[in-house]
Amino acid sequence: MASTEKIINSFYLQDELNTDVWILPKEKSMGDTEKQKPKIKPEIRERLLKVAEIFIDFLDVDFFVHDILLIGSLVGYNWSEFSDFDIHIIYDYDESEGNKDLYEELFRLKKTIFNAAHDIRIKGFETELFVQDIAKKEKSSGSYSILNNEWIRLPKLESFTIDKDKLISKANQWMDIIDGVIENAEDEDLPDAIKLVSKYIDKLRKYRTCGLSKEGEYSYENLVFKFLRRNGYVNKLENLKNKITDKKLSLEQENFE
Repeated sequence: MASTEKIINSFYLQDELNTDVWILPKEKSMGDTEKQKPKIKPEIRERLLKVAEIFIDFLDVDFFVHDILLIGSLVGYNWSEFSDFDIHIIYDYDESEGNKDLYEELFRLKKTIFNAAHDIRIKGFETELFVQDIAKKEKSSGSYSILNNEWIRLPKLESFTIDKDKLISKANQWMDIIDGVIENAEDEDLPDAIKLVSKYIDKLRKYRTCGLSKEGEYSYENLVFKFLRRNGYVNKLENLKNKITDKKLSLEQENFE
């Protein structure tokens, strides 16, 4: 588990985009005097498209791909060793013929299974895949179309400060909540335990979404979520349902025998 100081330091902005991923079309030894837009390296783009293709095949649903986007910290100046290639497959849920909820749940489950089953790393960074509704606008500071090899939104290097005490305080509050949920869930019946865990997973997601909507990528809600993901607490909560199910079923089998 990464230390608190290491996680907080990872939130500070870099002076340039990650040079393992991005290049200037015309390399300049004395800087970018022509104010060029960086482009994704051809070999990186080719590999990301291949990963996206494998994921789309795994979804096993016939649908039109409107775009394949790269978003998140590797498309901005807030990249760090904790970053990943956040690949979004753009789909119009209005094309699902009234089955939007069904498709959303199917794609969410398939995404979880795919990401858990594969450990695909490019330049040391993990890949994370997701199906995004074309009507939903993500809050990433940068957005790049891997499919069309062009910028949707070019990131800007902005000033950014962190109140460490405030961030740690908010993160500690959530860690206490998650520890409490884990402790209480173990004493509940299986359906109630799963309901309890699902409730707080949803609360955490809404907490992050609210921050992104109000203040964007650098909101404390989003930073707290990233802090919890980088110190393992998000996985601890998300994996709890499976652990509870295994434990309860094991007890039931033991009692049956």
